[in-house]
Amino acid sequence: MTTSQSPQWGTPDMVSQLERVLVRTPTTVGKFVQEGFWRQPDTAALLIEHKSFTELLESLGCTVDVAPPVDGLVDAVYMHDPMIMTPHGAILLRMAKPVRSPEPAEFRKDLEGLGVPILGQLTDPAFADGGDKVWLDAKTLLIGHGYRTNQAGIDQVRALLAPHGVDVFSFDLPHYEGPSAVLHLMSVLSPIAHDKAVVYEPLAPVRLLQFLESRNISWFSVSEKEMLTQGSNILTIRPNVVVLAAGNPVIEAQLRTAGVEVHLFNGDNVAVKGDGGPTCLTAPLLRVSNHG
Repeated sequence: MTTSQSPQWGTPDMVSQLERVLVRTPTTVGKFVQEGFWRQPDTAALLIEHKSFTELLESLGCTVDVAPPVDGLVDAVYMHDPMIMTPHGAILLRMAKPVRSPEPAEFRKDLEGLGVPILGQLTDPAFADGGDKVWLDAKTLLIGHGYRTNQAGIDQVRALLAPHGVDVFSFDLPHYEGPSAVLHLMSVLSPIAHDKAVVYEPLAPVRLLQFLESRNISWFSVSEKEMLTQGSNILTIRPNVVVLAAGNPVIEAQLRTAGVEVHLFNGDNVAVKGDGGPTCLTAPLLRVSNHG
């Protein structure tokens, strides 16, 4: 269906044409290791890598809005986590990692400045990270239940989306390396087309794999080595056109062999050392679906 006015925001899934995206320039001021649990980055390289990433997105046809850095908030560069973008407006989240708790308030300012409507905001005792959610389609949201997203967070997201006919399915995530480490649903699952994904099977919930099968979604399996270098965290620009962190040659070759167009970016500091991939660095504001 077409309208006389093109939409300015809204995401029906995670693979339709990425038209507009919000990113944040990384700060170079903060306790990366002590509070953020990063491996110490080269702060000059942070800025260089992030700029090249935004230029790559622009070269792929995306309009990129750049928010300013926030000193002290070392994780704020990972813009995917403080909100869930929906077809009905943004849901601002409440973050469990202490150093990230101020981020949703900063994000609200960014969204209000861009004119993006806010559908709702999580409140105590809810916690949730955007990295724990995967949109399969406009009516199907998957959420990981783990150390960064609790049951109250899932319940509040479900309540906000229920009036819009969205089904929310939750999947228990494993302990892995514990509460201080980051294991999101998107650490183990990245859709790359309406019927294809990349999955890290050893940490994927059984019910999640069964759910994907029930939706006729096949997947490429990433190795443990490449999961640790963000090989399973892939940003889809449009179906079968993706951005992958460099240094993951096995999954890169699998995708290219299958006809997927792969664009690499060097994110040793801005991505890998902070345990965030190309999806984590972006807050998609607008995706336009041509999928029937």
